[in-house]
Amino acid sequence: MRQVIYILTFLFFSSGFAQEKKLVTVHKAMELMGTRFDVTVVSSNEDLGYINIEEATAEIQRIENMISAWNPDSETSLINLNAGVKPVKVSQELFMLIERAKQISEITDGAFDISFASMDNIWRFDGSMTEFPPYEAVRESVKNVGYENIILDPLEKTVYLSKKGMKISFGAIGKGYAADKAKELLVSKQVLGGIINAAGDLTTWGTKATGEKWLIGIANPLSDEKIFSWLPIVESSVATSGNSEKFVIFDGLKYSHILDPRTGYPSLGINSVSIFAKSAELCDALATAVYIMGKEEGLALINQLGGTEVILVDAANKVYTSSGILLDELPKD
Repeated sequence: MRQVIYILTFLFFSSGFAQEKKLVTVHKAMELMGTRFDVTVVSSNEDLGYINIEEATAEIQRIENMISAWNPDSETSLINLNAGVKPVKVSQELFMLIERAKQISEITDGAFDISFASMDNIWRFDGSMTEFPPYEAVRESVKNVGYENIILDPLEKTVYLSKKGMKISFGAIGKGYAADKAKELLVSKQVLGGIINAAGDLTTWGTKATGEKWLIGIANPLSDEKIFSWLPIVESSVATSGNSEKFVIFDGLKYSHILDPRTGYPSLGINSVSIFAKSAELCDALATAVYIMGKEEGLALINQLGGTEVILVDAANKVYTSSGILLDELPKD
């Protein structure tokens, strides 16, 4: 499950203003795409709110049926099945998602790469791993990884994985995309406000039932029960990648489950990356990429991208931000 340790979402339900406007806040948590989704909507009544949530749920399930590599009938599975064999004609929607994923790979120099799914599962972060995998095994694990081998034909709308054994997966972008599409659907139905939270890939629109802005609390990395700053999220999104849940420790160093697709090795030096942008899809992908790229390279990239910000916590629990975010000084423990 995507780590949500440094980003805490606080929902405040209807009060005096909401009662005057006859607005209510309706929330439902459910298991979708192999993780927890929380959908919150602001509605004129509770029944309509739950109808809206069901519509959002159906949209997320539609996306899952398209991008799931576990569903043998999905377009994604068909692409993987024909790796090194032939191009596969796909829907315009999936074609454009893969096209955008390749663009993110290019600007991150391959730190984000949907062909990471080709990597052999030689790292285990379930507590059973007691030593490094052999160098040769790691090197072999990345032989079929490489976004440049995802060949797109914009005229025929085909996708071709040019090497046998290649696979693509949307694990680092799919939940954000699904959150964006669910939000887009609800906005088109004039739902006044809400939050789609896909295990930490979070997007918002409108305001709370009270008319106030949605807020997230930034937790002190020295104590995730303490908030040291609040940020309003207005028509925007946020996603977090981190190492608190899945990792191994060798020789006193903590190795995250987030692997660099270019090397096959876990990323070092970062505890948490939170990306803020309009699109949850972009936040999702960049949170992973910046985590892999590291502090200097990651911050430099975000500072060059318009409308995108980052809060980064390094391995020493020191907080860094991009130029557009101002936080109070981190309190001492």
